[in-house]
Amino acid sequence: MVYSFAKRMLTEPDPRLLRKFALNFGLKGVLSVEKYKRRLKRGEYFPPFLFISVISGCQLRCQGCWVDVEKPSRQISLEDMNRLIGDAKKHGNSYFGILGGEPFLHPQLLDIFAAHPDAYFQVFTNGQMITEETAARLREIGNVSPLVSIEGTEIISDERRGRLKVLNRTLAGLEQCRKHRLITGVATSVCQTNIDDLVSERWLRRLIDMGVHYAWFHTYRPVGPNSNPALGLTPEQIVQVRRFVVEMRSKLPIAIVDAYWDDNGEALCPMATGASHHISPYGDLEPCPIIQFAKETIHDHDSIYELMNRSGFLRDFRETAAKTTRGCIVLERPDIVRDLVNKHGARDTTQRQAAMSELGAMQPRHSQHQPGQEVPEDHWAYRFAKKHWFFGFGAYS
Repeated sequence: MVYSFAKRMLTEPDPRLLRKFALNFGLKGVLSVEKYKRRLKRGEYFPPFLFISVISGCQLRCQGCWVDVEKPSRQISLEDMNRLIGDAKKHGNSYFGILGGEPFLHPQLLDIFAAHPDAYFQVFTNGQMITEETAARLREIGNVSPLVSIEGTEIISDERRGRLKVLNRTLAGLEQCRKHRLITGVATSVCQTNIDDLVSERWLRRLIDMGVHYAWFHTYRPVGPNSNPALGLTPEQIVQVRRFVVEMRSKLPIAIVDAYWDDNGEALCPMATGASHHISPYGDLEPCPIIQFAKETIHDHDSIYELMNRSGFLRDFRETAAKTTRGCIVLERPDIVRDLVNKHGARDTTQRQAAMSELGAMQPRHSQHQPGQEVPEDHWAYRFAKKHWFFGFGAYS
């Protein structure tokens, strides 16, 4: 498997893009985690990975979306993006996850990428705006990996995304990525309607045939104004997804990403460990994308580092979440999330101003933390990487 995957990576992407990936994401990403470890010893908390929602607008209407896509679209300016990315880079960060809405609706998105050739960007996108021209520009810029969301078969995709012919348009964008030799991923929010079709070896083999280099399986989280709890996975299905990911990592020449388990198969939350926090389209500093409350914004101080490091709200969320569960505190204990928001007098950062009532309506449910059901990493490469660069960082000790 290692040889086959290495052969794919050495022959399919543009060599210049592969070098950018190896340097800006690989080497610098490792160094950013090492710097984060040293910061922790000094009692400083600034995550090595930032996730930034650059725009709230989107052309789709997905089930369970927590972004205010129905409201007037808001976006982070090019100037503010350059400022916060520049400040993060000063402290060793090199990787930035770009979310929306649909990021490619941001009129200056490609200019943002081009302004930071020493960083690496992963764009969470529905893929429908990756045209021939856009893919060519991404290849020219060289430091971007599109992570294209696919939510099911043709019928299920239309149902999940709230529009018609979604899958065909998404696959057209994916083909442009392959044609222009981009390093490309496919993400799936696994739920009741797509688990049988997409959590399968057959689907991964199809992705390989389409030139996809990595897959990212999230588990559906019923939050937001139209949460649709019926789509959520059962505890047994969550373990099924985890076991599938571990098995396929040793079998197929495609990288498989997950963000919710360590090398021993124990659950973790990236927010609780301090590995990542989220910046909303309005500039709010949030614990994670689905916790839409904040005390600070990027407009409060020139340094994003100082804001996050000093935030008592973010610190309390990290510490309380880690003491409560190794899983998702929002899913398991929405009551504690409400208590923390009230304790700090945090603002509802949504345009709809209904996040607190949505929390109040949530019923506690299982997340990835299921003691006794751990599935440890089997492949040596994933086990080594997780043990050293993606783990609990002492949060659960």
